[in-house]
Amino acid sequence: MNTQLARDGDGDWWRGAVVYQIYPRSFMDADGDGLGDLAGIAERLDHVADLGVDAIWIAPFFTSPMRDFGYDVSDMCAVDPRFGTLADFDRVVARAHALGLKVLIDQILCHTSDAHPWFLESRASRENEKADWYVWADARPDGGPPNNWLSLFGGIAWTWSPERRQYYLHKFLPEQPALDLFHPQVQAAVCDVSRFWLDRGVDGFRLDSVNFFHHDPQLHDNPPRPEAELRALLARPKGDDGIPRANPYNMQIHENDKTRPETVDFLRAYRAAIGDRPGVATMAEIAADGSHALLELYTAGEDRLHMGYTFELLSAPFETPTLRALLEDAAKTVRGGWPCWAFSNHDVVRAQSRWGAQGRDPAFARMLVALLTSLRGSSCLYQGEELGLPEAEVAFADLQDPYGRRFWPSYKGRDGSRTPMPWEARAPHAGFTAGTPWLPVPDAHRALAVDAQRADPASALAGVRRFLLWRKRNDVLRRGEMRFIEAPEGVLAFERRLGAAAMVCAFDLTGEGGVLPGRFVATEGHGFDSDVGESRVLLPRWGAFFGAAA
Repeated sequence: MNTQLARDGDGDWWRGAVVYQIYPRSFMDADGDGLGDLAGIAERLDHVADLGVDAIWIAPFFTSPMRDFGYDVSDMCAVDPRFGTLADFDRVVARAHALGLKVLIDQILCHTSDAHPWFLESRASRENEKADWYVWADARPDGGPPNNWLSLFGGIAWTWSPERRQYYLHKFLPEQPALDLFHPQVQAAVCDVSRFWLDRGVDGFRLDSVNFFHHDPQLHDNPPRPEAELRALLARPKGDDGIPRANPYNMQIHENDKTRPETVDFLRAYRAAIGDRPGVATMAEIAADGSHALLELYTAGEDRLHMGYTFELLSAPFETPTLRALLEDAAKTVRGGWPCWAFSNHDVVRAQSRWGAQGRDPAFARMLVALLTSLRGSSCLYQGEELGLPEAEVAFADLQDPYGRRFWPSYKGRDGSRTPMPWEARAPHAGFTAGTPWLPVPDAHRALAVDAQRADPASALAGVRRFLLWRKRNDVLRRGEMRFIEAPEGVLAFERRLGAAAMVCAFDLTGEGGVLPGRFVATEGHGFDSDVGESRVLLPRWGAFFGAAA
């Protein structure tokens, strides 16, 4: 086992960092079984490092029955054999550090698999040592579940256990029983898991579903969402929490089953328990209405998490007033905390398609990455985003995601963003595997493969790489404050400022070009060209401008 690897002296490296998210099942398959693995990650890390990002975040690779593709963990301190071994993981960490990349991994603290030894013991009786490690409740007098709580993945949030003659809570799949994070021994156990991975050299964690950690101990019902509010909610494509409109989960106000005030106390305890190790970073996933306030609550202060991401920009429509309103709300609300922005990830439709079905337009792809990484905060870049991959169309017969299978066809699930990474345009399955891939590789993705784009200086990959390498040397964009600049409709403009240094950033969100009025001097090296005149800047189609006021 590796001892903790030496980390550089920059304890707040995460502030303004670009984190590249790797979904292991779909990144690279080294052994030919059709499923990505840790050896495949190590094999392709050079590509990630060449982009100019600061860190990788690896989605779950732990031992799991894979009911929810690794987010149902049956051994939190072991690698699932499908992905390799602990030695393979150690090699990934060593290779990443050698390339100058930090390593974040998922921690799923609010539930386990129903195959986890903790749950098997807890379910066996009401008297054993772990009897209260999960959320158990008696049936109502009529035999029904204890309250009206719903599962995010559909149906009621309670499953009957004949062994205990009680219901257990699951906020997601029935195979994901909820841990009782009020229990001191449960808190200690999950903190021990995080320390285990820190001792193996990881640089931090992405904490899954943070606002789901706690619940009302009295198990009061959730109130129904008022009819007018529900109609307004259903009129939007998705809410701030990214929940599909077909899901009855939207019909409740989730004030008792999640987003509880007790979570802050747990986060303080978690930070204290994992210790004050230099360079370690923690990132919260927050899925709730009003999530900017939660972001501030969970990340403001040295005793809480370092940063967090929400679902606003993972679900909002691509229009200047909406994006500006969201970003202004974040700037106003998140004062002491630190946001981490994302446009795409493994849970949502890829931004290239969600924001206008732009298909294979490299200009749009590189502008999106430039916009994302120019906002105040850190950012997460999802694998394939640097290639401009659109959402894949996955036939129902090929669908793997239980969420999508349940709500098909009104919601097609998450598999369209999880198809394999295309590495080689002319190789079988685009070079992802020598076997049969777990999800098919779309033909549209094959044409956007890494090797095809690497040879093309006009490609999305070339543009993204040039911009991120330039940004990496720009402290104003990494750490500066942000204020908006008035601009014509369709142009999003703001200034980033760090001390006496300032950078004006402007983006065409129309695909038709735009105008930024004023006198400016352009900055070079980022790869975007604009026509700078005496009293305006002309942005080309999907263009961006970086410079200073004249």
